[in-house]
Amino acid sequence: MTTPNFDFTGKNVMVFGGTSGINLGIAKGFAAAGARLGVASRSQDKVDAAVAALGNDAGPALGFSLDVRDAQAVVDAVASFASERGTIDVLVSGAAGNFPAAAAALSPNGFKAVVDIDLMGTFHVMRAAYGALTKPGASIINLSAPQAWIAMPMQMHVCAAKAGVDMVTRTLALEWGREGVRVNSVSPGPIEGTEGMERLAPTPEAKERSAKAVPLGRMGTVEDIADVCLFLASDAARYVNGAVIPVDGGWSAGGMLSTAMGG
Repeated sequence: MTTPNFDFTGKNVMVFGGTSGINLGIAKGFAAAGARLGVASRSQDKVDAAVAALGNDAGPALGFSLDVRDAQAVVDAVASFASERGTIDVLVSGAAGNFPAAAAALSPNGFKAVVDIDLMGTFHVMRAAYGALTKPGASIINLSAPQAWIAMPMQMHVCAAKAGVDMVTRTLALEWGREGVRVNSVSPGPIEGTEGMERLAPTPEAKERSAKAVPLGRMGTVEDIADVCLFLASDAARYVNGAVIPVDGGWSAGGMLSTAMGG
């Protein structure tokens, strides 16, 4: 039996979308564990702030301002990170878009925007990073959502995009697992203090309903998600490949229905 090791000293970790919310929390978790970080997102201001926050004994983080919908920009960022740090030991793909919209009122551009960011963005990141991944030994973590397998009103575009992300995860687990690269997804439930929850539960009453719908009785934190990502990237998860792991306090197991049913 081996002892789980969450020490990422000397490991290179690149987080797409890693400058705010859940993804920044994940990046901070790896930085605290000693990893050398690279983060990417669209906003240069957020990139600069994240780089300043993520420096550790391993050195300063590298930051890249890009849109994951731009395949060449993703390729260039990965190449720059690899030229500075070498191979990528842990890759987190978490860039995402969301807004509530009834299907009948959803414009083609609105649907396309979410699919392009979530699904095409994931493809661009995976494709660009493949050559830089540590083989064997790299761990890839994609950020999914319960909408991938639970139909939700006002979320048709997100449901379609995240279902695609989960199938990308499973397919790459089959193909790249043979090279020693593990590919998994994490599916966060209601996470407090994030932009997504502000959009989906914009009032105190809505937030209270969301918390009550979770069997554990609370919304999650970014640290809850980061800890699972640290586990997945560690040797303790060395035989975990192709998994989609809900980190939601039981919400997707049926708790999300409790408020609607009077629970």
